[in-house]
Amino acid sequence: MARQAGANGETTARAIRQESLKLFARHGYDAVSMRQIASAVGVQASALYQYFPTKQQILVTLMTEHMEELLAAYAEERRDGETPRAALTRFARFHIRHHISRADAVFISYMELRALEPEGFAAVEALRKLYENELKSILAKGAEAGEFRLEEPHVAAMAILAMLTGVNTWYRTGGRLSREKIEDIYEDMVLKSVI
Repeated sequence: MARQAGANGETTARAIRQESLKLFARHGYDAVSMRQIASAVGVQASALYQYFPTKQQILVTLMTEHMEELLAAYAEERRDGETPRAALTRFARFHIRHHISRADAVFISYMELRALEPEGFAAVEALRKLYENELKSILAKGAEAGEFRLEEPHVAAMAILAMLTGVNTWYRTGGRLSREKIEDIYEDMVLKSVI
């Protein structure tokens, strides 16, 4: 299939990212070829290399864009001056809400870390740590203020993130429970884990 007339470079680059995301989520990074991506986008395989010299670069781009979008969205959500409990509630609800609507990106960001080469891994990991540090800071402040009972904010943060992100493995929109109800349930579980 040939590239559509009138399509510009950014449109094609976006299509490459979108189709790669779907293919990686469905089949796994290692099982997807550049030829398959090109076919899904509707361009010649050689055209992909004008946008992404390697499949690895596509993966790194997808993961870094996901993390940058997450960090930017949380920066808008965060409120200075909140109590640690209110901040933790806000974080938990934000994490659920943000991730439920991005199942493929979340799946790839957690399941394909192993596929990253060292340089890409370092870039993605640096962004992940920024987000993790937001939660660790909330937990540390809560422990210092006596609002939370926990010995190790890092371990608690990793456990909470694993629990919150795990929603994507089973939740489906349109099921018995609304997203808001899931947020309520998880907020309660997160708070109970630290008080």
